[in-house]
Amino acid sequence: MDKRTPWIITLLFTAALTSSPVFAATHLKVVASFSVIEDLVKRVAGEDISISTLVPAGSDVHRWELTPPNVLAVEEADIVFYNGHGLEPWFRHVEAMANDTLTLVALAESANYPPLTIPVGQHKGNPDPHMWMDPNGAAAYIEVITHTLSARYPEKAAAFRTRAAQAREALTLLDQQLKERLEGIPQTNRLLTTSEASFGYFAHAYGFEYAAIWGLSSETLGSARAMETMSKHLAAKRPPALFYESTTPYIHMDALARETGLTLAGPLYVDTLSDSDSPAYNYPAMLRHNAELLHEALGGARAEE
Repeated sequence: MDKRTPWIITLLFTAALTSSPVFAATHLKVVASFSVIEDLVKRVAGEDISISTLVPAGSDVHRWELTPPNVLAVEEADIVFYNGHGLEPWFRHVEAMANDTLTLVALAESANYPPLTIPVGQHKGNPDPHMWMDPNGAAAYIEVITHTLSARYPEKAAAFRTRAAQAREALTLLDQQLKERLEGIPQTNRLLTTSEASFGYFAHAYGFEYAAIWGLSSETLGSARAMETMSKHLAAKRPPALFYESTTPYIHMDALARETGLTLAGPLYVDTLSDSDSPAYNYPAMLRHNAELLHEALGGARAEE
């Protein structure tokens, strides 16, 4: 017997006991692994499809553990969109539950977008999963989402394609807005330093020199060797500021900031959106918030403000 089988049976049993009565579905059902993917899927699906999310906004996608409601959502779904490239280590449990009618789609692995590699840590050299941090990567996700939904629900394909075209136009505009805002940061200040190596695509797209303490937040965080390496890097480079992320403990960056006398700024949003009352309430807002924070902390020009 697969070692995971008792675990899955337990979750299913608990879900059955705690769930509300099931009513007839009025919408086709899709599941997204976390909030950023949910936002992108909604831009194509519109109101035609019911979408639920496994990892709620504000939670760490790397270290999530499936809950009974998650299991029910997967059991009732037609499609599960996830990122892939190791972003969701727990996704093996979803794969174990999947039946022949459930479509699993790894967006980063399916996208026509050249992957970068993780520069540090236990996963160094593996594909960097954070493709959505470049709007062009998000546009590649949109293409996969549109193809998948159209193949599964051909009667809605025209509506999906129309929304996808609008989403791509919005992403092109977002990319241009970010470039214009970030161009105001002096070249000598374009040093981006974070805890997790999750800003590689962003840094590549907008011309930043990039460094991080560790590779993925699913590995050991802030080991002594990693902290020593970063300390030496900061002593040599002296960036205007260090940055922490919304789902990452900031104690490592805080310690480095105190040691080096550098400014600590944040949070940046990467692996999650925020709630509706916070600055990263959807995908474009997340990247705009990050750009504004970088602009302010790294000494962006203020003549236009």
